[in-house]
Amino acid sequence: RTAMTGRTTIFLLLGLLLAVDAAAQRRISGTVTGDRCEPLTGATILVKEIAGLGAVTDTEGRYELRLPDKKEYTLTATYIGYFDAKQTLAADHGGVLDFQLNENPTLLEQVVVTGTRTPKLLKDVPIVTRVIAESDIRRTDATNIGDLLQTELPGIEFSYSMNQQTSLNMAGFGGNSVLFLVDGERLAGETLDNVDYSRLNMDNVQRIEIVKGAASSLYGSNAVGGVVNIISRESQEPWSVNVNGRYGAHNEQRYGGSVGFNRGRFNSMTNVQYTSIDAIDLSKGTDNAQVGDYSTIYGHSTLNVKERLIFTASEGLRFTARAGYFFRERNSSESLRDRYRSFTGGLKGNYTITDKDDLELSYSFDQYDKSDYLVAGDRDVRDYSNVQHAVRTLYNHTFAGKHILTAGGDYMRDYLMSYQFEGNGSHTQHTADAFAQFDWNPHKKFNLIAGLRLDWFSETKLTHLSPKLGLMYKLGNCSLRGSYAGGFRAPTLKEMYMNFYMGNIFMIYGNPDLRPESSHNFSLSAEYMKGRHNLTVTGFYNIVDDRITTAWNQVLGGQVYTNMSRLQVAGVDANASGRYPCGISWHLSYAYTCEHIRKGEPMLSSTRPHTATARIAYDKDWKNYGLSVALSGRYLSTVTTDVYTEITSYEKTEKQTYPGYTIWKLSLSQRVCRGVNVTLAVDNLFNYRPDYYYNNSPSTTGTTCSVGLSLDLERLFKKK
Repeated sequence: RTAMTGRTTIFLLLGLLLAVDAAAQRRISGTVTGDRCEPLTGATILVKEIAGLGAVTDTEGRYELRLPDKKEYTLTATYIGYFDAKQTLAADHGGVLDFQLNENPTLLEQVVVTGTRTPKLLKDVPIVTRVIAESDIRRTDATNIGDLLQTELPGIEFSYSMNQQTSLNMAGFGGNSVLFLVDGERLAGETLDNVDYSRLNMDNVQRIEIVKGAASSLYGSNAVGGVVNIISRESQEPWSVNVNGRYGAHNEQRYGGSVGFNRGRFNSMTNVQYTSIDAIDLSKGTDNAQVGDYSTIYGHSTLNVKERLIFTASEGLRFTARAGYFFRERNSSESLRDRYRSFTGGLKGNYTITDKDDLELSYSFDQYDKSDYLVAGDRDVRDYSNVQHAVRTLYNHTFAGKHILTAGGDYMRDYLMSYQFEGNGSHTQHTADAFAQFDWNPHKKFNLIAGLRLDWFSETKLTHLSPKLGLMYKLGNCSLRGSYAGGFRAPTLKEMYMNFYMGNIFMIYGNPDLRPESSHNFSLSAEYMKGRHNLTVTGFYNIVDDRITTAWNQVLGGQVYTNMSRLQVAGVDANASGRYPCGISWHLSYAYTCEHIRKGEPMLSSTRPHTATARIAYDKDWKNYGLSVALSGRYLSTVTTDVYTEITSYEKTEKQTYPGYTIWKLSLSQRVCRGVNVTLAVDNLFNYRPDYYYNNSPSTTGTTCSVGLSLDLERLFKKK
């Protein structure tokens, strides 16, 4: 009995001690959200006074931790791409402590992949990379990639070519020299050397990474002038449903929706977007019916459907499947409709073999078709089809925890049937490549990256080596970068085999003996970072040999694809930004481009020497209301160039001056309650209108307005 009494006493004492300890502990919980009150999954909460004590937020941004006593503590919330938030927890503070983090406008902690093909913090990438973040995409309220890039990036201009087809000029390089990717995958199809930019809508885009200059050592042909990689956003919530719409001038309509879920091993995001706009009469409001090279902008409509499904089979094995459908119809005349379709699909597997080795295998498919819809006969005649099948492998091995060897290869089957071939014929080309890159990090202040790629093309029996060398040195708040890269562009099937009567005026002939374009790109940059400010200045110089263009052939009485002599492109890019706790932020970018083409060459240039973009914004969130106001503008300078005066020979030219212009846009976005966002925008704020509409003048009729509504249904119905 004495022994029993002793044991009982001990148990009572232990229970009392545990009760006292539990009473002394304090349970703290709360949420971590971003600028728009969106939950931040995976944010970290640290306790300054107790090393090793902290918590990580769940998919709804919630965290919970226990403190050993009721003393005063300092809690810090951190999340990649956001400024840290710090709060003092008083001894008598209750059990709830919420954090709201402001996005870091410099994006230095952003992980990027385009410049090196391996994940790397933006501040540590030796290749100059520009990132357009999701918040910037929301502010512009852009529908497609063209709307966004013109607003955010100087040195880039989207204009009209023949028959109002969209054409790109980026720092002196055209659309066939700038490679556009979606999650690292190429696009099929082109029109006048440009991909269909309306396929690249801004719905469900997490960020856009832009690398100017040659990137052929990683991406092969077409990456002579740069790479634009659109990165899709993954679903973060257990479930999410968004519906949105926008209405603007000229009966412009945009409707979209997305459904996402993130449960267990599955992550899915489905997006649908429809757009339409009526024809725009540029002569309206003027006394002159012929106001330029064209007087009406064709009306059109688009439908874009995308699905992305991720399955995590195990901790180190992940599969990503994607599929998409795109349709565009352009009302080019009363009797004819131009139709464009694409079907895309792909499967990618990522396998983390060890903590030092990972492997990626992928297959992608893309088919892009064009057809003419004859209204009278209700017939749809397909006359163009580009089908690409591509297989890729990528392997990474890490040495000593910091040096990375990357090796891989690609194979692609490229099939093209075109109305521009004799007898609506078809041609097929097979391409293959192998590449390797070494990322050397001997010191935290120094990084060197070197790469080499070998490409092979079946139709021309062409092999080409593309080297790359980049280095970065950090000196205090300054990062210095320098790089050399070799670029190339192989002749396309169209350029080799074209046989087309252009506009019933003259013939254009292909040339199977074309040499590939090649370039040497040199770049130097300095980036200064301090506090909430960032300044980057980059100088570049490009030497381009054998650029492919068309020239008049007197014997054939038409144009023939040919290689021209060396041209040079040089320039300077400057970017500055700042953001302050009061909610004000600003961004200013300027680009100077000088393109030198030898006199007598068949190629004509209309690259504007000076361009700039600017944005000032105010963002603030309260408990039940959020406000975002942004004023953004773009400036393009005057340019004087040569234009052809005779369409029957394309030999005689005369000087032509295209006027410069400035266009500003004011947008106001309001979160009127949880999950409801209203956007109002005034474009061309100061009512600019060209005196004469050239192909590279803005097709605006003056100031226009639009209104948009977005509903996040999961937030509307989520319990508070």
